[in-house]
Amino acid sequence: MKRMTPPKNTAINKHIDQRMENSSFTSSYYEARSTIDSTDALVRMLDEARRLAGVSKADLARHVDVRPEVVRRLFTTNAANPTLTTVLKLTDALGFHLELAPNRRAAEDTRT
Repeated sequence: MKRMTPPKNTAINKHIDQRMENSSFTSSYYEARSTIDSTDALVRMLDEARRLAGVSKADLARHVDVRPEVVRRLFTTNAANPTLTTVLKLTDALGFHLELAPNRRAAEDTRT
């Protein structure tokens, strides 16, 4: 599923552009954006793993003992915010595990 880029001339985008002139807002914005993007990427990877395994959303839900709509919403909404417990259950059910890896920036900071 390809995401659409929002139009640049909307009222919210103009508002954000104005707010970005404030360095405190800019810092908070990019921190929140990074969290949202990371969560979205993780959910998309889980959904891709589900598809590649040939497992339906309903079957996956049954396997991790949650209501089917929980899994369906997780993989279809643009605002997914799963709990860590849910992510771990789904990851395990699909035959994967999570690992901690340093961010590129953190890895570079430790080398200097």
